[in-house]
Amino acid sequence: MSEWTLRLHGVGNAAAVTLGSAMATIERGGRPWLTIDCGGEGLTAYQSTYGESPRALFITHAHLDHVAGFERLFVDAFFNDAKRGNVVVYVPAPLVPLLHQRIAAYPNVLAEGGANFWDAFRLVPVGDAFWHDGVRLEVFPARHHWPDTAFGLRLRGSVVWTGDTRPIPEMLARHAGDAELVAHDCGLHGNPSHSGIDDLEREYPRELLDRCMLYHYASPADAEALASRGYRVGRPGEVVPLAEPTAERAEPWTG
Repeated sequence: MSEWTLRLHGVGNAAAVTLGSAMATIERGGRPWLTIDCGGEGLTAYQSTYGESPRALFITHAHLDHVAGFERLFVDAFFNDAKRGNVVVYVPAPLVPLLHQRIAAYPNVLAEGGANFWDAFRLVPVGDAFWHDGVRLEVFPARHHWPDTAFGLRLRGSVVWTGDTRPIPEMLARHAGDAELVAHDCGLHGNPSHSGIDDLEREYPRELLDRCMLYHYASPADAEALASRGYRVGRPGEVVPLAEPTAERAEPWTG
């Protein structure tokens, strides 16, 4: 049995506060391994579950429902000697200036001075792949709002997290071809920045749809409507078993 799971801290769109901000943690052996995004409600759910804040995160994009928890995360990390500078934040390189503008550019992050926002973290800009804890993860562009502003994540053989996106059949043909669970942005109705179920049915083959778990929807009623059409729908707080990754492994660097 695989030791890997995916815990959904929130599954809602930006307006669906009761469903929680779309955020998840890949767990290994029942412990948090890598957290995806840092929304406000999602961070609260994370802290309630684990009794602490994330130690390693991947950021899909800089819309506030996915990064609004960073101010609290800064305070938690900066004022803890063991955490300060050790909370790893993997950010696709094109997002770094956007993320900085959104969360880190406020003048004098502490009223007392003497601190920079990124002092609390270990910021790691990433390209099309990166290593975390000796495991290689893949990064790919999504279609959300504007080019080069949103990205998905793949743990090969285990899970693909699309982030906010319109349908991306060409990306998933390349980055979801090893029987992964595909956690996919999907509401009952699409719009220029997000997928609707009709969009996915039009763009994706049946085999891929059968591997999708839908999240980022608008309401519990919409979740039931999606489920009534035969689709798997992610629920807040759900823990999803994952297959053992086939991703490349290496001994973690300790130099």
